[in-house]
Amino acid sequence: MDTTTETTPLRAVALVCTLAPSPKQSSSQLLAEQAMAALADHGVTGKAIRIVDHDVKPGVEVDMGEGDAWPEIRDAIMGCDILVLSTPIWLGHPSSVAQRVLERLDAELGESDDEGRMLTYGKAAAVCVVGNEDGAHKVSADLFQGLNDVGFSLAPNAVTYWGGEAMQATDYQDLDKTPEKTAATTRTLAANTAHLARRLKAAPYPPSP
Repeated sequence: MDTTTETTPLRAVALVCTLAPSPKQSSSQLLAEQAMAALADHGVTGKAIRIVDHDVKPGVEVDMGEGDAWPEIRDAIMGCDILVLSTPIWLGHPSSVAQRVLERLDAELGESDDEGRMLTYGKAAAVCVVGNEDGAHKVSADLFQGLNDVGFSLAPNAVTYWGGEAMQATDYQDLDKTPEKTAATTRTLAANTAHLARRLKAAPYPPSP
């Protein structure tokens, strides 16, 4: 094993797609922060950005003009090796904020390096999902497809989630402690995603034909 590769410093950014602006508590924020803490155990540093705290304009361009906060957020994404997308489940779907993030990432389909590769090709992605209903697999599938479409790579088990009992009011942030199954899944996400990100950094994808 290449131990140098295994210790290469990495950067991550988590985009938290809660509908609740700061300083409101957010289960999506909590799970994203737990994922970032697990990534830190693998030499990954970074930060979480709560999207609703910023004026991200609707659209599918890199910059939607005056007042658009997306270009600065995009700079953070482009400066990292790992993107974590964290969303609640609403009506069986990712939040509208998560959908807007994917729509803004759609602009990356038109961006490439000198060898024709999308600028996101060297980056790994992972997903966090919380909700009080069944649907975590469906929501993660939606996000996986969108992230892969716009150039991100996904490691095995690149999702961690918690779903409460149907028709109940318990929220993830209200639990007395993190369920061990969720904590274990978060650790696996972190280990596999950091591993993949280091491999991509050491051996980029070939030029696009």
